[in-house]
Amino acid sequence: MKLFRFVFIIILSFFLLFFSVAQKPVLNLKEAIVGPYKKFKIQDIKGLQWIPGEHELARIAGDSLVVEDPVKGKKDLLFMLDELNLALKIVTGDSLSSWPEIHWKDENTLWFSHDTTWVQLDVKDMNIVSVVRIPKGGQHADYCPENPAVAFTLGQNIYISELGKKIRQLSFDSLPGIVNGQIVSRNEFGITKGTFWSSKGNYLAWYRKDESRVSQYPLVDIRSRVARLKNIRYPMAGMESEEIHLFVYDRKNKKTREIITPGPYDQYLTNVAWSPDEKYLFIAVLTREQDHMWLNMYDVQTGKKVRTLFEEKNIHYVEPLHPVRFLPEHPGEFIWQSSREGYNQVFLYDTTGRMIRNLTPGKYDVTNVLGFSDHDLYMYYVSTEESPLQRHIYRVGVITGKKKKLTVVDGTHQGILSPDGKYLIDRYSNLETPRIIEVINAKGEPVKRLLTAGNPWEERRLGRVILDSLPAEGDSPVLYYRLIKPVNFDPAKKYPVVVYVYGGPHSQLVTDSWLGQSRMWQHYMAGQGYVSLTMDNRGTRGRGFDFESSIHRHLGDYEVKDQMRGIKYLKSLPYVDTTRIGVHGWSYGGFMTISMMLKNPGVFKAAVAGGPVTDWKYYEVMYGERYMDRPQENPEGYAEADLKNYVDNLKGHLLIIHGAMDSTVVWQHSLTLLRAFISRGKQVDYFVYPTSPHNVRGYDRIHLMRKVSDYFDEYLKTP
Repeated sequence: MKLFRFVFIIILSFFLLFFSVAQKPVLNLKEAIVGPYKKFKIQDIKGLQWIPGEHELARIAGDSLVVEDPVKGKKDLLFMLDELNLALKIVTGDSLSSWPEIHWKDENTLWFSHDTTWVQLDVKDMNIVSVVRIPKGGQHADYCPENPAVAFTLGQNIYISELGKKIRQLSFDSLPGIVNGQIVSRNEFGITKGTFWSSKGNYLAWYRKDESRVSQYPLVDIRSRVARLKNIRYPMAGMESEEIHLFVYDRKNKKTREIITPGPYDQYLTNVAWSPDEKYLFIAVLTREQDHMWLNMYDVQTGKKVRTLFEEKNIHYVEPLHPVRFLPEHPGEFIWQSSREGYNQVFLYDTTGRMIRNLTPGKYDVTNVLGFSDHDLYMYYVSTEESPLQRHIYRVGVITGKKKKLTVVDGTHQGILSPDGKYLIDRYSNLETPRIIEVINAKGEPVKRLLTAGNPWEERRLGRVILDSLPAEGDSPVLYYRLIKPVNFDPAKKYPVVVYVYGGPHSQLVTDSWLGQSRMWQHYMAGQGYVSLTMDNRGTRGRGFDFESSIHRHLGDYEVKDQMRGIKYLKSLPYVDTTRIGVHGWSYGGFMTISMMLKNPGVFKAAVAGGPVTDWKYYEVMYGERYMDRPQENPEGYAEADLKNYVDNLKGHLLIIHGAMDSTVVWQHSLTLLRAFISRGKQVDYFVYPTSPHNVRGYDRIHLMRKVSDYFDEYLKTP
């Protein structure tokens, strides 16, 4: 009787589990597109950061700002949002409806901004200690907490608002095409802003960008009664480019000086950094050809070059992405990241230009430097040494070179080093783990688990995600891929496939992170009965310089060949219907989508390309010439990559989508290709988002992905 009862309970439990899983719905499209940012957002700790000093953590919990010592296990309430509002209202008359982004100046002082105001707060006595405002309409604001001031732009010029002083205008340009204090070189070379405060805030450096030689490109905004022409400066490959200069403002004597950087007008001034003593600026000067770089040191008082510390050359390209970073307790030494030896590595230099040593020799890429500890005896960093799919945290002896891996669990780790260098916040995920945040010590030993996030998609059925690799074949190396099987997968059935592709430089779509870094739209498609494949081809990151630069001068060649190895693999799977294969990508992925379809006629039954580059001579100078050189220098490469030359090969159904206000991949790309299809009598489908830039965002994205999904359903869903 007991045995019968036990068996009955086991069978009942099985059926209950089976039916509970079966009753879970698959993703709907809105959930897939909006859900990751709202209802299905992965649990996180808001505002988690180290407080300057030793190793106390700050975090936001509801209406409270909490301070925690993870070693002692002590947790204290610092203050409530209402208390912050009370202090703020007394001084500024303002109030906040939610927490702003908090930054710490020192262990007793934090700062934040709201609207056009920057505020510093003494957390010990809850007093506002400084308030700096800028006018409405000010843009590109850059705050200096050390010596409170905000640099900002109005129109073409740069201004500075200082604590207790009148706003001062620093530049006075009025000719069209010239701007100050803004991003240059179209965000390439790691450039994310146009202003640079010195370490103590006594000086401000900024870019002056002269695009008067650059062609004006027309965008048409249809939202007014009569459509309005909006011209942008767009330097196309092989045409005139921008001219960059760097200026420095001395806040003490209120004088401005230009940093003297002789050379061709269209050279690049990248990776600007200050010396800790504020006496020198360091600039990576790069030729327009991007094959020769000089790291130069300049005297701030004279503007003249002191010396060239070193040069880098490469027959493909040199791409400086990280400014010099000085050691905290050895201000005469700095680190420099470079791929000169085949992988992104960290080199230790002194300010005479002497290379002391390579701190991270080996066949792996360093992806982040976290900081130093123990009087600069150790450097902490993240790298791909374990696997190109993973990121782990390491510590290396700056003098000894002895290395230690600090993270153990497979996956993608990110680290934040504590101010005293004794602990790290380790934030990671892997294929099966949405997010874990814990504190570890400098030896890699766990101290405290702060968060174990649950699966936000627990109540939805998702397809199984597989991470694997294809072995080397001929001149093609090992390639990593992500495969998603349909929900309720039946190996006896035949399924359609949608390949999602990007494939361009600086990208990596396949990693050992939550769900393999897959887009939730792919899981929506899995719920509709599709197999999904994504693969990282040659030209993508994480595999060293040779892997990424192999595409130089021949975009769309190796990348397509590698992706077709993925198609060959798909065709070997017994559950794949080889007559129902589709491909989709955006931007570089749009270029890849059309390239794959036209260079392999008959393989793809349907394809959807969004915002595609179709002819690289229409793309911008900085990115385009790095990978293709100028059209005058590489006519064969440009012709090989010009998709208009393959329109006769079209077989199957192709939908091209473009945003009419795209200032990255201008509309001309797809329009000229469309004209070529028309001239050859080829039928394609075409859709425009009239007011969208390069990426279609917000709720319009649901419309976009409905169109993409419906297109595949129309041509692939049924045999």
